[in-house]
Amino acid sequence: MLIDVKSRLQETAIQELLSYSVFPDTDELEKSINLYENDSNMWLYGYESEGILVGIIGFRIDDAQEMTIQHLAVEPHSRGAGFGRGIILEMIEEMHPVKIMAETDEDAVQFYRSIGFVIRSLGEKYPGVERFLCTYEVEPEEE
Repeated sequence: MLIDVKSRLQETAIQELLSYSVFPDTDELEKSINLYENDSNMWLYGYESEGILVGIIGFRIDDAQEMTIQHLAVEPHSRGAGFGRGIILEMIEEMHPVKIMAETDEDAVQFYRSIGFVIRSLGEKYPGVERFLCTYEVEPEEE
């Protein structure tokens, strides 16, 4: 179940989940926290399973209903159980985007590919680090 956690950014559990989606760098985590605290166009949701917060997703959605995922993470002991896929499916149901985009590294490409995202290399954006743009076109709901 998804819950809005933007107002809970100072909680250790929220920061720990968010830290899994940024480089292991306290400066990057601080930048991310500030982004959510100061940008009203940014959304941050936690994903609960059996009353325990196991994942987090942060994104922006524009007027054209195009969603850009900024952060997506599942706590290490819960990975591989389908929570990441569940988070994205629930976000589609909740926010009704027409398109979802995420920029990621090689470690996460297979996750996005496995749920139907189209992957395109952006090349080496940082020294020695290839980045990828993952795009998903949401099928319109049938009436």
